[in-house]
Amino acid sequence: MTRAEAEARLAELAREIAAANLAYHQDDAPEISDADYDALKKENTALEAAFPDLKRSDSPSEHVGAAPAEGFSKVAHAERMLSLSNAFDAEDVAEFASFIRRYLGMEPAEKLAFTAEPKIDGLSLSLRYEEGVLVQAATRGDGAVGENVTANARTITDIPERLDGAPDLLEVRGEVYMSHADFTALNTRQAEAGEKTFANPRNAAAGSLRQLDPRITRARPLRFFAYAWGAVSDPLADTQMEAIGRLADLGFQTNNLTRRCESTDELLAHYAAIEQARATLGYDIDGVVYKLDDLALQQRLGLRSTTPRWAIAHKFPAELAWTRLEKIEIQVGRTGALSPVARLTPVTVGGVVVSNATLHNEDYIAGRDAKGGPIRGGKDIREGDWVQVYRAGDVIPKVADVDLSKRPDAAAPFVFPEICPECNSDAVREEGDAVRRCTGGLICPAQAVEKLKHFVSRAAFDIEGLGAKQVEQFYKDTWIAEPADIFELEARYGTGLQQLKNREGWGETSASNLFAAINDKRTIPLARVIFALGIRHVGEVAASDLARHYGSWDEFLSAIDAAAPAADRHRAAEDALAVERRQAADDGRRANLAAVRQAAWDGLDPSARTAWNDLVGIDGIGATVAVSLVMSFQQARERASIDRLAAHLTVENAEMPAASDSPVAGKTVVFTGSLEKMTRAEAKARAEGLGAKVAGSVSAKTDLLVAGPGAGSKAKKAADLGVETIDEDAWLALIGDA
Repeated sequence: MTRAEAEARLAELAREIAAANLAYHQDDAPEISDADYDALKKENTALEAAFPDLKRSDSPSEHVGAAPAEGFSKVAHAERMLSLSNAFDAEDVAEFASFIRRYLGMEPAEKLAFTAEPKIDGLSLSLRYEEGVLVQAATRGDGAVGENVTANARTITDIPERLDGAPDLLEVRGEVYMSHADFTALNTRQAEAGEKTFANPRNAAAGSLRQLDPRITRARPLRFFAYAWGAVSDPLADTQMEAIGRLADLGFQTNNLTRRCESTDELLAHYAAIEQARATLGYDIDGVVYKLDDLALQQRLGLRSTTPRWAIAHKFPAELAWTRLEKIEIQVGRTGALSPVARLTPVTVGGVVVSNATLHNEDYIAGRDAKGGPIRGGKDIREGDWVQVYRAGDVIPKVADVDLSKRPDAAAPFVFPEICPECNSDAVREEGDAVRRCTGGLICPAQAVEKLKHFVSRAAFDIEGLGAKQVEQFYKDTWIAEPADIFELEARYGTGLQQLKNREGWGETSASNLFAAINDKRTIPLARVIFALGIRHVGEVAASDLARHYGSWDEFLSAIDAAAPAADRHRAAEDALAVERRQAADDGRRANLAAVRQAAWDGLDPSARTAWNDLVGIDGIGATVAVSLVMSFQQARERASIDRLAAHLTVENAEMPAASDSPVAGKTVVFTGSLEKMTRAEAKARAEGLGAKVAGSVSAKTDLLVAGPGAGSKAKKAADLGVETIDEDAWLALIGDA
């Protein structure tokens, strides 16, 4: 993989993992399986190891979960709530034990004891007790800050209000879940009342705990298992097993399948026993968690940025079933991606009836991976095939295998469309992209609707009363076709009120409230506007970074326009480089990439180059994001839509850190290499809080480079440009955190 390909893939992985985190932790509606999520994280880790200088400020390896939702007040955890590294087979478990021995300098013959316990599939919760009284309950959130759900937690009978004999300060961590029997009964009640039913117990538990009305939570049969602790004024015990016993003595429910094991063989044996008993437990689990038993050794091992070194989750394999694939349908998403979906003869997988499965892209259907290698033994997928499907994490299933012996004689290879099924525009697959995309833009009804849904989503304009369902209906009725139409709804239809209040599901009050909510969003922060535009590769983090960097809508717009000629040159250069690599390989010579790159950039106006360098130099914004951003603004129809929207808005300037006397205020800082005393995200936040601007690459505008081990090319460039370079300790001393 080339450096450019790695950078693009890391950006894509950051977006996909962030979206998955949001769906799982905040929306309580996971969209990809645990197995797919783990694979994305694993790929991200491998790429960061191969290209350490490309590690992003929003790297998934530096973050846990998702930011708290806006409906609850925020709670800072006294000690971070971390995630767990994963093991998928016996070899991974053996490596976990070997790593601990190496880290602690132990001989292979020295004994190590572990605990093994079921991994409950629910919602993580932290309970804070002061002098034995429950004072606070918080969800995990992003690991550092969670949601305050204290009132709701008090309604769960497994959570004691008071503890006798507890330390003065004790944070108890555990999992809120719902039993199978209670889940079935709840869904029956919901259906009888004509209300929404839940897809699975995990979603039901999470949705119930995160109700804004505690009375609703009280009516839901939630349970709680305690399995860990955070801040504590006095140690609970000397070992993990004893500490869990202490929590049980204090009145918490702990899992009776927790065992102490003295070898990896014992761990694997207990894993097998739990997996065998899984169907009879009465609640969902998705693996077994192993923890080093000795708490003193846990302290010595310490933590990585998002996971402890002394624990690991051994995941169960996905649940499988065979069924008939009746039809392959193509759906078109917000960015024009053509996504194939398998329509299946309904089959029960893991207790849930499944009738659809994702097929990802045309390579997946053809039996190829992203690099052209075979998957499923090279077997393609056809309509009429007998297919094996699996679901892990209670989400959209996947096709795992095809039984060729049952393939109908008439089954033909699936021909992936090169024309958009929604608007008949060309569907193009760019080099290096696994996805074919519609080129129709806003003339494509599928893209237009999805863009509108994104525009009104929670992190974008978040217009109360205007959700996905209303957007679909208004679009179908030709009331809205693009974002600006939302702000013209009332004026377009006279008062608008007569038109809307007579529609099914609307009345005078709800119509008036909608127009008021729309008007309330005419003044909106810059970052939300950028995110709401739904530009490919520009997520929440990138939008915030862009807003902070440029400050105002006018500055942002001017900078994007100024960088346009350079973006064109960059695309031309990438195309020319690809041609040169192929020709060099055919000729058996070394590719002359420097000359090709130089030729592509020759004659460019210096101001365009400066604007481009400034854009791609923003921390977290690489060339891939920059090209996508600039090209969106250069498309005539898209630009007209954006300009029309902007005419309705007062865009608030980005909140910049207050001027301070800090030695880095107003300076441009770049971080590179490995930071050992804080994560990259923490370093960035601290620098910006002190008034510094954090960039992702070194340039003549850089004032300071903070270099850790493995700094590489950025350190060399800084030296060539005469940029001051310091190590992490010097940085901490400079900002007063040493």
